[in-house]
Amino acid sequence: MNASAQPIPLLILGARPYSLAFADAFADVTSYQIAGYVENMERERAGSEHGGLPVHWFEDLPQFKDTHHVICSLGTTFRNRFVEAVKAMGMIFATLVHPTATISRNSTFGEGTSFNIGDIVAGFTTIGQHVQINRGATIGHHTIIEDYVTVGPGVNIAGNCRVGAHTYIGIGANVVDGITIGRHCVIGAGAVVTKDLPDRVLAVGVPAKIVKEGIDGK
Repeated sequence: MNASAQPIPLLILGARPYSLAFADAFADVTSYQIAGYVENMERERAGSEHGGLPVHWFEDLPQFKDTHHVICSLGTTFRNRFVEAVKAMGMIFATLVHPTATISRNSTFGEGTSFNIGDIVAGFTTIGQHVQINRGATIGHHTIIEDYVTVGPGVNIAGNCRVGAHTYIGIGANVVDGITIGRHCVIGAGAVVTKDLPDRVLAVGVPAKIVKEGIDGK
């Protein structure tokens, strides 16, 4: 973005307490200016303020289509429901990289993805759309992170791994080299994943063990 250009107004999907922390972190991204929040559950909140900025009802977003971008702050892997509804309105999704995050020039990532304070992504890694990489996470080389994954604070994912879509990796978890984690999984906080995991499982502990099957994510 040209240094003389005005920042693009940014609306954050989500109007709960974490959205304020999300906005606080990404206020340092100078190409955007946070302009408000978007609610999709309680219509009566529209017209109020959240963190000193207006709350909008999601069905009113088309009026901002030509002037604002959006991004989802929800940590849940079910955020695709909100995102897809807004995408159908023709809104443009931002991609946010905090100034302290380091991402290899040889890695790629999709729209709607955010890299928080202190993240590190090694080379030749592919990260999908609407992925949340929370503060202080590291992702190794030649790893694939699919769409709608949430990577918690302080998570370490080694090289040559694959994380399936809609999977949630809890704070401080570690994934060793060459591991594949299926879709719609939940990895518990502090877990150490040393073996491949199938779709739709909850795995916890050191080493991580499957304690529940047939789940939908978190």
